[in-house]
Amino acid sequence: MSVAVVGGGAWGTALATVAAREEPVRLLLRDAAIADAINRRRENPAYLPGIVLPVGIEAVLEPAAIGGAGIVLLVTPAQTLRAVCRTLAPHLPAGAALVLCSKGIERDTGLFASAVVEAELPGHLVAVLSGPSFASDVAAGLPTAVTLAARDAALADVLARRLAGPAFRIYAGTDVLGVEAGGALKNVLAIAAGASAGLGLGASAQAALVTRGFVELTRLGEALGADPRTLVGLSGLGDLVLTCSGTQSRNFAYGLALGRGEDLSTLKLAEGVFSAGVAARLATERGIEAPIIQAVAGILDGTLPVADAVAALLARPLKREF
Repeated sequence: MSVAVVGGGAWGTALATVAAREEPVRLLLRDAAIADAINRRRENPAYLPGIVLPVGIEAVLEPAAIGGAGIVLLVTPAQTLRAVCRTLAPHLPAGAALVLCSKGIERDTGLFASAVVEAELPGHLVAVLSGPSFASDVAAGLPTAVTLAARDAALADVLARRLAGPAFRIYAGTDVLGVEAGGALKNVLAIAAGASAGLGLGASAQAALVTRGFVELTRLGEALGADPRTLVGLSGLGDLVLTCSGTQSRNFAYGLALGRGEDLSTLKLAEGVFSAGVAARLATERGIEAPIIQAVAGILDGTLPVADAVAALLARPLKREF
Protein backbone atom coordinates (compact mmCIF):
# COMPACT_ATOMS: atom_id res chain seq x y z
CA MET A 1 0.00 0.00 0.00
CA SER A 2 1.51 3.35 -1.04
CA VAL A 3 2.47 5.83 1.67
CA ALA A 4 2.64 9.62 1.77
CA VAL A 5 3.97 11.70 4.65
CA VAL A 6 2.72 15.21 5.42
CA GLY A 7 5.33 17.24 7.28
CA GLY A 8 8.98 17.57 6.35
CA GLY A 9 10.46 18.11 9.80
CA ALA A 10 12.75 15.64 11.54
CA TRP A 11 10.04 13.17 12.53
CA GLY A 12 8.21 13.24 9.21
CA THR A 13 11.47 12.73 7.32
CA ALA A 14 12.50 9.88 9.63
CA LEU A 15 9.18 8.08 9.14
CA ALA A 16 9.44 8.55 5.38
CA THR A 17 12.89 6.98 5.57
CA VAL A 18 11.46 3.83 7.14
CA ALA A 19 8.43 3.63 4.85
CA ALA A 20 10.51 4.15 1.71
CA ARG A 21 12.43 0.94 2.26
CA GLU A 22 9.48 -1.00 0.80
CA GLU A 23 8.27 1.29 -1.99
CA PRO A 24 8.57 4.99 -2.96
CA VAL A 25 7.13 7.58 -0.56
CA ARG A 26 6.07 11.15 -1.24
CA LEU A 27 6.98 13.63 1.47
CA LEU A 28 4.86 16.79 1.43
CA LEU A 29 6.52 19.88 2.86
CA ARG A 30 6.41 23.66 2.49
CA ASP A 31 10.06 24.66 2.13
CA ALA A 32 11.23 24.53 -1.49
CA ALA A 33 14.91 24.64 -0.51
CA ILE A 34 14.56 21.61 1.75
CA ALA A 35 12.58 19.77 -0.92
CA ASP A 36 15.33 20.44 -3.43
CA ALA A 37 18.00 19.22 -0.99
CA ILE A 38 16.09 16.00 -0.36
CA ASN A 39 15.54 15.31 -4.05
CA ARG A 40 19.02 16.29 -5.24
CA ARG A 41 21.35 15.52 -2.31
CA ARG A 42 19.30 12.93 -0.38
CA GLU A 43 19.51 14.99 2.81
CA ASN A 44 17.23 17.14 4.95
CA PRO A 45 19.88 19.69 6.02
CA ALA A 46 17.54 21.68 8.27
CA TYR A 47 16.28 18.82 10.43
CA LEU A 48 18.41 15.69 9.88
CA PRO A 49 21.80 16.93 8.71
CA GLY A 50 24.33 14.27 7.82
CA ILE A 51 21.80 11.44 7.41
CA VAL A 52 21.59 10.01 3.90
CA LEU A 53 17.97 9.53 2.84
CA PRO A 54 16.86 6.66 0.60
CA VAL A 55 16.22 7.34 -3.07
CA GLY A 56 12.63 6.21 -2.56
CA ILE A 57 11.70 9.51 -0.91
CA GLU A 58 10.33 12.17 -3.26
CA ALA A 59 9.83 15.58 -1.69
CA VAL A 60 6.80 17.45 -3.06
CA LEU A 61 5.31 20.89 -2.43
CA GLU A 62 1.74 20.54 -3.70
CA PRO A 63 -0.94 18.65 -1.69
CA ALA A 64 -2.34 17.18 -4.90
CA ALA A 65 0.87 15.14 -5.24
CA ILE A 66 -0.15 12.81 -2.41
CA GLY A 67 -3.54 12.03 -3.92
CA GLY A 68 -2.81 8.41 -4.79
CA ALA A 69 -1.61 7.29 -1.36
CA GLY A 70 -3.47 4.58 0.53
CA ILE A 71 -1.79 5.54 3.82
CA VAL A 72 -1.12 9.15 4.78
CA LEU A 73 1.03 9.96 7.81
CA LEU A 74 0.12 13.34 9.32
CA VAL A 75 3.24 14.64 11.03
CA THR A 76 2.30 18.22 11.81
CA PRO A 77 2.05 20.03 15.18
CA ALA A 78 -1.21 19.60 17.06
CA GLN A 79 -1.94 23.32 16.91
CA THR A 80 -1.82 23.43 13.10
CA LEU A 81 -3.37 20.03 12.41
CA ARG A 82 -6.89 21.34 11.79
CA ALA A 83 -5.71 23.82 9.16
CA VAL A 84 -3.60 21.13 7.49
CA CYS A 85 -6.61 18.80 7.33
CA ARG A 86 -8.64 21.47 5.57
CA THR A 87 -5.85 21.96 3.02
CA LEU A 88 -5.60 18.24 2.37
CA ALA A 89 -9.34 17.49 2.23
CA PRO A 90 -9.78 17.99 -1.56
CA HIS A 91 -6.78 15.80 -2.36
CA LEU A 92 -7.14 12.73 -0.13
CA PRO A 93 -8.45 9.63 -1.89
CA ALA A 94 -11.58 8.06 -0.45
CA GLY A 95 -10.69 5.29 1.96
CA ALA A 96 -7.14 6.45 2.65
CA ALA A 97 -5.98 5.54 6.15
CA LEU A 98 -4.70 8.51 8.16
CA VAL A 99 -1.97 7.87 10.74
CA LEU A 100 -1.48 10.68 13.26
CA CYS A 101 2.15 10.95 14.31
CA SER A 102 2.34 14.16 16.37
CA LYS A 103 1.67 14.49 20.08
CA GLY A 104 -0.43 17.15 21.73
CA ILE A 105 -3.84 18.57 22.58
CA GLU A 106 -5.51 21.29 20.54
CA ARG A 107 -5.34 24.28 22.84
CA ASP A 108 -8.57 26.02 21.79
CA THR A 109 -10.81 22.95 22.01
CA GLY A 110 -9.05 20.49 24.35
CA LEU A 111 -9.36 17.80 21.66
CA PHE A 112 -6.82 15.12 20.87
CA ALA A 113 -5.64 14.77 17.28
CA SER A 114 -7.95 11.89 16.38
CA ALA A 115 -11.03 13.94 17.27
CA VAL A 116 -9.76 16.88 15.21
CA VAL A 117 -9.13 14.69 12.16
CA GLU A 118 -12.44 12.85 12.46
CA ALA A 119 -14.23 16.21 12.52
CA GLU A 120 -12.34 17.69 9.57
CA LEU A 121 -11.88 14.57 7.43
CA PRO A 122 -14.91 12.35 8.10
CA GLY A 123 -15.06 8.97 6.44
CA HIS A 124 -11.36 8.19 6.69
CA LEU A 125 -9.84 5.41 8.76
CA VAL A 126 -7.79 6.92 11.60
CA ALA A 127 -4.84 5.52 13.55
CA VAL A 128 -2.25 7.03 15.89
CA LEU A 129 1.45 6.27 16.22
CA SER A 130 3.48 7.17 19.29
CA GLY A 131 6.25 5.90 21.51
CA PRO A 132 9.81 6.52 22.72
CA SER A 133 11.55 7.57 19.52
CA PHE A 134 13.97 10.30 18.55
CA ALA A 135 13.82 11.10 14.85
CA SER A 136 17.59 10.94 14.42
CA ASP A 137 17.68 7.40 15.87
CA VAL A 138 14.92 6.19 13.57
CA ALA A 139 16.44 7.80 10.48
CA ALA A 140 19.84 6.30 11.32
CA GLY A 141 18.31 2.82 11.56
CA LEU A 142 18.87 2.40 15.30
CA PRO A 143 16.56 0.00 17.18
CA THR A 144 13.28 1.67 18.16
CA ALA A 145 9.89 0.40 19.34
CA VAL A 146 6.60 2.31 19.16
CA THR A 147 2.85 1.72 19.34
CA LEU A 148 0.26 2.11 16.59
CA ALA A 149 -3.40 2.07 17.59
CA ALA A 150 -6.60 2.03 15.55
CA ARG A 151 -10.08 1.25 16.78
CA ASP A 152 -10.21 -1.60 14.26
CA ALA A 153 -7.65 -4.23 15.32
CA ALA A 154 -7.25 -5.59 11.79
CA LEU A 155 -6.43 -2.11 10.47
CA ALA A 156 -3.87 -1.60 13.23
CA ASP A 157 -2.18 -4.86 12.30
CA VAL A 158 -2.07 -3.98 8.59
CA LEU A 159 -0.65 -0.51 9.22
CA ALA A 160 1.91 -1.78 11.73
CA ARG A 161 3.23 -4.34 9.27
CA ARG A 162 3.43 -1.81 6.42
CA LEU A 163 5.15 0.95 8.40
CA ALA A 164 7.60 -1.17 10.41
CA GLY A 165 11.22 -1.55 9.39
CA PRO A 166 14.10 -3.90 10.27
CA ALA A 167 14.95 -1.79 13.33
CA PHE A 168 11.61 0.04 13.70
CA ARG A 169 9.35 -2.28 15.67
CA ILE A 170 5.65 -1.40 15.87
CA TYR A 171 3.28 -2.92 18.42
CA ALA A 172 -0.36 -2.76 17.29
CA GLY A 173 -3.28 -1.95 19.57
CA THR A 174 -6.78 -0.50 19.68
CA ASP A 175 -6.59 2.08 22.48
CA VAL A 176 -6.41 5.24 20.38
CA LEU A 177 -7.18 7.60 23.24
CA GLY A 178 -4.65 5.96 25.54
CA VAL A 179 -1.85 6.33 23.01
CA GLU A 180 -2.77 9.98 22.45
CA ALA A 181 -3.08 10.76 26.17
CA GLY A 182 0.32 9.30 26.98
CA GLY A 183 1.98 11.12 24.10
CA ALA A 184 0.49 14.50 25.01
CA LEU A 185 0.80 14.42 28.79
CA LYS A 186 4.41 13.25 28.84
CA ASN A 187 5.37 16.48 27.03
CA VAL A 188 4.10 18.54 29.96
CA LEU A 189 6.00 16.40 32.44
CA ALA A 190 9.18 16.64 30.37
CA ILE A 191 9.07 20.41 30.79
CA ALA A 192 8.92 19.87 34.54
CA ALA A 193 11.87 17.46 34.38
CA GLY A 194 13.88 19.95 32.35
CA ALA A 195 13.09 22.77 34.76
CA SER A 196 14.24 20.60 37.66
CA ALA A 197 17.55 20.01 35.90
CA GLY A 198 17.86 23.69 35.05
CA LEU A 199 17.40 24.61 38.70
CA GLY A 200 20.11 22.13 39.68
CA LEU A 201 17.86 20.16 42.00
CA GLY A 202 19.79 16.93 41.49
CA ALA A 203 19.24 13.42 40.19
CA SER A 204 17.14 12.33 43.18
CA ALA A 205 14.64 15.12 42.60
CA GLN A 206 14.59 14.25 38.91
CA ALA A 207 13.72 10.63 39.60
CA ALA A 208 10.99 11.58 42.06
CA LEU A 209 9.53 14.12 39.64
CA VAL A 210 9.35 11.67 36.73
CA THR A 211 7.86 8.93 38.92
CA ARG A 212 5.21 11.12 40.51
CA GLY A 213 4.58 12.70 37.12
CA PHE A 214 3.82 9.28 35.74
CA VAL A 215 1.25 8.82 38.52
CA GLU A 216 -0.46 12.00 37.33
CA LEU A 217 -0.30 10.87 33.70
CA THR A 218 -1.96 7.61 34.71
CA ARG A 219 -4.67 9.25 36.81
CA LEU A 220 -5.64 11.75 34.16
CA GLY A 221 -5.28 9.30 31.28
CA GLU A 222 -7.61 6.80 32.93
CA ALA A 223 -10.10 9.56 33.76
CA LEU A 224 -10.15 10.48 30.06
CA GLY A 225 -10.89 6.86 29.14
CA ALA A 226 -7.45 5.36 28.49
CA ASP A 227 -6.71 1.71 29.16
CA PRO A 228 -4.19 1.67 32.06
CA ARG A 229 -2.22 -1.03 30.24
CA THR A 230 -1.56 1.42 27.42
CA LEU A 231 -0.25 4.02 29.85
CA VAL A 232 2.39 1.66 31.24
CA GLY A 233 3.44 0.73 27.70
CA LEU A 234 5.60 2.32 25.05
CA SER A 235 3.37 5.31 24.34
CA GLY A 236 3.00 6.18 28.03
CA LEU A 237 5.77 5.20 30.42
CA GLY A 238 8.23 4.45 27.63
CA ASP A 239 7.81 7.83 25.97
CA LEU A 240 7.93 9.62 29.33
CA VAL A 241 11.26 8.01 30.19
CA LEU A 242 12.80 9.04 26.86
CA THR A 243 11.49 12.58 26.70
CA CYS A 244 12.69 13.30 30.24
CA SER A 245 16.19 12.00 29.49
CA GLY A 246 17.95 15.01 28.00
CA THR A 247 18.07 17.95 25.63
CA GLN A 248 17.40 15.91 22.50
CA SER A 249 13.81 16.23 23.72
CA ARG A 250 12.44 19.66 22.82
CA ASN A 251 10.19 19.72 25.86
CA PHE A 252 13.02 18.84 28.23
CA ALA A 253 15.23 21.46 26.56
CA TYR A 254 12.50 24.07 26.97
CA GLY A 255 12.13 23.23 30.67
CA LEU A 256 15.90 23.31 31.13
CA ALA A 257 16.09 26.82 29.70
CA LEU A 258 13.10 27.82 31.81
CA GLY A 259 14.77 26.58 34.99
CA ARG A 260 17.98 28.41 34.11
CA GLY A 261 16.14 31.65 33.40
CA GLU A 262 17.35 31.73 29.79
CA ASP A 263 15.76 33.35 26.76
CA LEU A 264 13.01 31.05 25.45
CA SER A 265 12.18 32.94 22.26
CA THR A 266 14.76 31.17 20.11
CA LEU A 267 13.90 27.62 21.15
CA LYS A 268 12.24 25.09 18.84
CA LEU A 269 8.55 24.33 19.25
CA ALA A 270 7.81 22.43 22.46
CA GLU A 271 4.32 20.97 22.18
CA GLY A 272 4.03 20.68 25.96
CA VAL A 273 3.87 24.47 26.18
CA PHE A 274 0.51 24.38 24.41
CA SER A 275 -0.75 21.22 26.12
CA ALA A 276 0.02 22.18 29.73
CA GLY A 277 -2.87 24.57 30.28
CA VAL A 278 -5.33 22.21 28.60
CA ALA A 279 -4.10 19.25 30.65
CA ALA A 280 -4.39 21.26 33.87
CA ARG A 281 -7.94 22.27 32.96
CA LEU A 282 -8.92 18.69 32.15
CA ALA A 283 -7.54 17.54 35.50
CA THR A 284 -9.47 20.22 37.37
CA GLU A 285 -12.71 19.43 35.53
CA ARG A 286 -12.42 15.74 36.41
CA GLY A 287 -11.27 16.26 39.99
CA ILE A 288 -7.89 14.65 39.31
CA GLU A 289 -5.00 15.49 41.62
CA ALA A 290 -2.17 16.59 39.33
CA PRO A 291 0.08 19.07 41.17
CA ILE A 292 3.04 18.76 38.78
CA ILE A 293 0.91 19.37 35.70
CA GLN A 294 -0.81 22.27 37.46
CA ALA A 295 2.57 23.72 38.45
CA VAL A 296 3.87 23.57 34.88
CA ALA A 297 0.71 25.27 33.62
CA GLY A 298 1.09 28.01 36.23
CA ILE A 299 4.74 28.60 35.36
CA LEU A 300 4.00 28.81 31.65
CA ASP A 301 1.09 31.23 31.99
CA GLY A 302 3.17 33.46 34.23
CA THR A 303 1.10 33.12 37.39
CA LEU A 304 3.59 30.96 39.29
CA PRO A 305 7.35 31.67 39.52
CA VAL A 306 9.49 28.57 39.11
CA ALA A 307 10.95 28.79 42.62
CA ASP A 308 7.46 29.14 44.12
CA ALA A 309 6.28 26.09 42.18
CA VAL A 310 9.08 23.98 43.65
CA ALA A 311 8.34 25.25 47.16
CA ALA A 312 4.63 24.50 46.75
CA LEU A 313 5.30 20.93 45.61
CA LEU A 314 7.64 20.29 48.55
CA ALA A 315 5.18 21.81 51.05
CA ARG A 316 2.28 19.54 50.07
CA PRO A 317 1.00 17.36 52.95
CA LEU A 318 2.64 13.97 53.30
CA LYS A 319 0.44 11.00 52.43
CA ARG A 320 0.52 7.32 51.59
CA GLU A 321 2.09 6.54 48.22
CA PHE A 322 -0.81 4.39 47.02
